[in-house]
Amino acid sequence: MIDLHCHYLPGIDDGSQSMAESLDLARASVADGITHAAMTPHIHPGRYDNIRSSVAMATNEFREALAQAAIPLQVFPAGEVRLTADILDLLEQDELPFLGTLYGYRVLLLEFPYGQIPVGTDKLAHWLLTQKIRPLIAHPERNKVVLANLERIASFVEMGCLLQLTAASVIGEFGKAVQDSAALMLERRWVSVIATDAHNLLHRAPVLAAARDWLSEHGGQAWADELTRITPARILGVELAGLSSWESVD
Repeated sequence: MIDLHCHYLPGIDDGSQSMAESLDLARASVADGITHAAMTPHIHPGRYDNIRSSVAMATNEFREALAQAAIPLQVFPAGEVRLTADILDLLEQDELPFLGTLYGYRVLLLEFPYGQIPVGTDKLAHWLLTQKIRPLIAHPERNKVVLANLERIASFVEMGCLLQLTAASVIGEFGKAVQDSAALMLERRWVSVIATDAHNLLHRAPVLAAARDWLSEHGGQAWADELTRITPARILGVELAGLSSWESVD
């Protein structure tokens, strides 16, 4: 499986706080069946001052540590970009980190504030699409506005945004309301990717295999593969052995 959202780079956001912890998270990912992972620290100027180039350097350091520890997890630099006006400046400075490409669009993991969908969010999303940047909205099932009214995320799907659900949400680890929200989005086939959003081993561990099993039980193995392997592989630009339906779609 491929994980497009996790916080393993040490000491740069609210995820791992040390290289030892990062390596333990990587071992847990491999044990869960994850072979590739995008490193997506928070990109939130003024709070987490990460940028594309600094994340690339941190990812290279982590890659070297993984090799020294003989942990077979392939890692790639990216970021979870908070919805702020700083997105425009980061893009202009070529410091906006992307997950990869899909059907000619660069894919941006975009995080809304947990308690709201700010006024003008739809306009920014539309503008990004005109720039051939496709937002992959992170964990919308946990957003309070969406929890109160699922239709608030529908317009973003209709305009062409993708949705990424958290694996733990799918299996109920964030509570029934969040699980029900995730299930409805899945039922409507709005979801493109399931990822771990793992931060630590105590409360936010990687549980992608359990979510894959839930998907397989409720929608079939092909659907589970699409959300945890095929679409993530296409976005990240990697080929998975034994996945005959994979193709490069840059």
